[in-house]
Amino acid sequence: CKSYREPAVDHVSLEVKQGQIFGLVGKNGAGKTTLIRMATGQTMPTSGELALFGETSVRGLERMRGRLGCMVETPSFFPYLTARENLEYYRIQRGIPGKESVEKALQQVNLTDTGRKKFKNFSLGMKQRLGLALAIMGRPDLLLLDEPINGLDPMGIVEFRDILLNLNRDQGTTILVSSHILSELSNLATHYGFLEKGRLLEQVSAEEIRSRCRDCLEIRVDDAAKAVTALEKLEVRDLEVLTDGVIRLYSHLDRPQEISRALAEAGVALFGLNQRGSSLEDYFLNLVGGKHHA
Repeated sequence: CKSYREPAVDHVSLEVKQGQIFGLVGKNGAGKTTLIRMATGQTMPTSGELALFGETSVRGLERMRGRLGCMVETPSFFPYLTARENLEYYRIQRGIPGKESVEKALQQVNLTDTGRKKFKNFSLGMKQRLGLALAIMGRPDLLLLDEPINGLDPMGIVEFRDILLNLNRDQGTTILVSSHILSELSNLATHYGFLEKGRLLEQVSAEEIRSRCRDCLEIRVDDAAKAVTALEKLEVRDLEVLTDGVIRLYSHLDRPQEISRALAEAGVALFGLNQRGSSLEDYFLNLVGGKHHA
């Protein structure tokens, strides 16, 4: 646990398996950054126990953090040094063997052609990619990234995403990445953890979410309970009741007229009927807002 007057992270246990790209999802203030900072040792827990790779002792955690690469906010680099000079400084400081590790990291993030250009003249995308190069220079087993695409333009986001996918595929790097840009996270993550007010609401695979975010008929009514009763008479069983009178039907997709007629005959006011598919954003909002299955 970590508290700042109120709990920022409250009894969270994440299971991130080797080879996964784990998306940490949550609104601002949900505890994403605090959780990553505790894992990297930048913030200490207020209470409870922190475990990394099965280690919980102070010495064990220190040893296991050597297997991490992390990027929390834009890293601090020397403004008048080049990309290579900055990485070489940190390579020596951190005791990473082999000068070739600098060139390898620059190659992986597409920054080999920056030449004598100084860091202070880099674009935001270049700065973020240099921060990623620093995080992967020691070939970590687990890469922790906190909002790495925040502020990037669409091309920068695509480039950063492709780099992460290549790291995962070619080197088998396990990645935990937090982001509030859920549409982009859905193009990247293989698994998700949903945080709200410091608590882990759910941990689920991308495959499971895809199966739940199916095509549906979404209807908006004045009385959801009465509507469900009417729909059950049509033998509609596969449905989901959300908040504010919204119901999603996963069967009878080709029978909207029959659905609207049954609701009218039952005295249910129908405010809207649309065919749609759910997105990761919808899934998260429904999870936070609460829902139940019929």
